[in-house]
Amino acid sequence: MKYIGMNGVLTDAAAAVVHVSDHGFLYGMGLFETFRTYNGLPFLLDRHLRRMSEGCRMLGIPFQMNEEEWTELISRLMEANGLKEAYIRYTVSAGEEAFGLPVGGYSRPNHVLFARALPTLSPDPAKRSKALYLLHTRRSTPESGVRLKSLHYMNNIVAKRELAGYEEASPLPAEGLMLTSDGYICEGIVSNVFFVKDGVLHTPDLSTGALGGITREFVMELSRGLGIRALEGMYTWNDLKQADEVFLTGSVQEITPVTRLIEPDRQSRRVGSGSHGPVTERLLRLYHQKAGVKE
Repeated sequence: MKYIGMNGVLTDAAAAVVHVSDHGFLYGMGLFETFRTYNGLPFLLDRHLRRMSEGCRMLGIPFQMNEEEWTELISRLMEANGLKEAYIRYTVSAGEEAFGLPVGGYSRPNHVLFARALPTLSPDPAKRSKALYLLHTRRSTPESGVRLKSLHYMNNIVAKRELAGYEEASPLPAEGLMLTSDGYICEGIVSNVFFVKDGVLHTPDLSTGALGGITREFVMELSRGLGIRALEGMYTWNDLKQADEVFLTGSVQEITPVTRLIEPDRQSRRVGSGSHGPVTERLLRLYHQKAGVKE
């Protein structure tokens, strides 16, 4: 990346810095959103900004949502970095404040916008399948009543390091699954988890501490539009083992089929037929239609 968006200004990457007294650095007080563009435009940006706005309100960080201004800034940032399509990360940190835990809100947040090249994704779901590893690392409980997409990412990094120990032997690209302290399915390291059983779509309830993912929400809306019943609940690893289909969702990875489930002792189990299922394929096709992807 040659340029980064820093508080609304395109800035040379080497000069884009925040002060060491920023409470995002000192105390993890900040949030971020990741999303991607289709045809040069950020997809579901209004939903990402709305979630950012709600999270900032909870953290006492001032935030004004202006979709048009952010779309224009993203466009300029992509052009400056020579990108026609991009993976976008938008971070809001609390900003510089006095050392110590504040009792009031913040007044000078920092807004940081990254744009980089997208990973290559095949439009064919059969070519984007992953293995899902059951991790020993458990999902920590949220700092507040709901899971925020916050700068507190140590739990995810610990889980990613555990997954790295398994990935060398993985027959497929891999994601790791974290359970709650009570043993219920929560979420992947960087994804929400879905499974299909007898034509019904299931995903963990947000009371597990799972992030209320933008793509998660959108996929549930798409499923209902297709007449597929979508339920949220408390599920176990055994439910995944008995599922007809399993897939992961995320704003950059879209909808990713899971074709193998792998236990911590490396025992491997095929999901369904061993390929993506019909519900996964229908949802991915409709997702691409909504995003404006040309077949």
